[in-house]
Amino acid sequence: MDSPYIPQIRLYQDWLHKNHGLSFNAYDELWRWSVTDLDAFWQSIWDYFDLQSPTPHSAVLAGNHMPGATWFPGAQFNYAQQVFRHVEKADAAGFPALISHNEKSLAAGAAARELSWPELRRQVASLALHLKAQGVLPGDRVAAYLPNIPEAMVAFLAVASLGGVWSICAPDMGTNAVLDRFKQIEPRVLIACDGVSYGGRDFDRTAVLDELRAALPSVQHVIVHSNLDATKTIANSASLTLATARNDAETTAFEPMWLPFDHPLWIVYSSGTTGLPKPIVHGHGGTVIVALALKTLHNDIGCSYAPNSWGERFHWYSSTGWVMWNAQMSGLLNGTTCCIYDGNPGGSKDKPDWTTLWRFAAQLGVTFFGAGAAFFGNCMKAGTDLSVCGDLSQVRALGTTGSPLSEESQRWGTTQFDKLGTHDIWWCNISGGTDFAGAFIGGNRELPQVPGEMQCRLLGCAVEAWNEAGEPVIGEVGELVCSQPIPSMPLYFWGDEGNKRYLSSYFDMYPNVWRHGDWLKITPAGGCVIYGRSDATINRHGLRMGTSELYSAVEALPEVIDSMVVDLEYLGRDSYMPLFVVLREGVALDAAMRVKLNNAIKIALSPRFVPNDIFQVAEIPRTLSGKKQELPIKKLLLGQPIDKVVNRDAMANPACLDWYVEFAQKRAAA
Repeated sequence: MDSPYIPQIRLYQDWLHKNHGLSFNAYDELWRWSVTDLDAFWQSIWDYFDLQSPTPHSAVLAGNHMPGATWFPGAQFNYAQQVFRHVEKADAAGFPALISHNEKSLAAGAAARELSWPELRRQVASLALHLKAQGVLPGDRVAAYLPNIPEAMVAFLAVASLGGVWSICAPDMGTNAVLDRFKQIEPRVLIACDGVSYGGRDFDRTAVLDELRAALPSVQHVIVHSNLDATKTIANSASLTLATARNDAETTAFEPMWLPFDHPLWIVYSSGTTGLPKPIVHGHGGTVIVALALKTLHNDIGCSYAPNSWGERFHWYSSTGWVMWNAQMSGLLNGTTCCIYDGNPGGSKDKPDWTTLWRFAAQLGVTFFGAGAAFFGNCMKAGTDLSVCGDLSQVRALGTTGSPLSEESQRWGTTQFDKLGTHDIWWCNISGGTDFAGAFIGGNRELPQVPGEMQCRLLGCAVEAWNEAGEPVIGEVGELVCSQPIPSMPLYFWGDEGNKRYLSSYFDMYPNVWRHGDWLKITPAGGCVIYGRSDATINRHGLRMGTSELYSAVEALPEVIDSMVVDLEYLGRDSYMPLFVVLREGVALDAAMRVKLNNAIKIALSPRFVPNDIFQVAEIPRTLSGKKQELPIKKLLLGQPIDKVVNRDAMANPACLDWYVEFAQKRAAA
């Protein structure tokens, strides 16, 4: 920190001026250029990051339309190839690729585990050669059931290097939720763990592994990581430790294969309100170029070994079931050291401790500290004092996403760092999605900060707030739309014949314009505020789940006739998710029944999706065609008049609305 720090976005603008003669008086001018001259902007990102291809591209954007835009046709790419460009320089400068802790190692005061860049490359090469020997070919799906540990990132890079298609679920997800995802993609290989530790407890997952193997006949090879018990062996499986142990001339000579720019990279899942989770396919090139622009220019995360980087150490707390795990891993794309933590950020149920992640950050010298907005809110409520967490002087930025960050939480964090007396803290609040593995709205270190707001619309993202007439509005809440394509938008949904689900998910309301499903307000100064989901999808601290998945779990109970859940997100307040159930005659919603309902959700989905409250009702409101009216009830509970949100004439049971209106009034008065 001896020399003055220059924000990454300023370095990019200086480069634009020097190489292209482009100057902009304000960020708004730069943004407007980036969304009106897409070819020039995205070519500049390619050139600025010196992206490599053995063959040239014939265009930047071949056909400006959504969906189906083709980016950089003719170019070849590989995510792993981009990562390994940094091995020699980063290692020579003494920076590791990965530094990690889990609950047990941090609690024991043990040293963090480090993985050097050469060792990362060697392990990836070893596992890739193992997978290749098992017959894994480009396009084959490899499914993972792993926690947030270095082995998960090694496995991903090995799969990507061969052109395999990666997909991961977190081990806190129930068997049904995992199978709802993996069955759709028919994986050839399964990489899983024997168990996980969370909140001070060990959870054996070998029984779940047996269920997955039995229900996935496409799996021809299983690799197991002994995460809990290194002495345990799982029958008819290979050891991940042994599969990554090879070190010979072949591993030294191994290189990731060149693939078409839009070759499938991974399948991630975003749930809607009906049907199975959407298996979203992203491509190698589009994912990388968008990640570099987001992480470097907007999140201001530099390359660890670059002169202007301050030895960057990047942490974003996440489980592997959230796209922020993918975002954390993207730090490797430009040579950043990634700091990863596996476990509960708030201690255990018996001993809550919201200093855990802060102590982790202090020990590792984290420079960028990211987490879900709910984490900061929990720290504030717990009265967490950062002055007792160790030396946090290296932390210069706080990142948040997942749900709207309250003004109160942001002021709490700023005050805490002011008390530490090191330097002013910068908040990088972002909003994006699993759907396109990126962000639409985020930070700019050169712009003013307003607590409770995100600073700007991101470069290359033609984001607007549209009213009901489909007109852009400023200073009003509207639907978040993106009117121009970006390179990381999905290639397609796996198994989606004729792109029907893809089109209905994003383009049903505004043809050829991406509707994201969030409420957005853009301020006259260019700041942005997200007011939560505009559809009925459940969003629990950034982890999204379709309501249909919860209904499958709850309504499988013989006592339950019908159910409805709504997730209420409030700006500056905790989200609130009530579950309404219709029970069979003679069945009461007593304590035992509540436990049964909650356990059904925990087992099938995850403890994250247990409702805040459960209410017994006579009926669930439905349309004439039988659809549950989740969105109208959500709007009602958020304060909108009933006559504005629902057409009673289009309902099968309009009389049942009286109960929900009274319920909404009681909540508003509470």
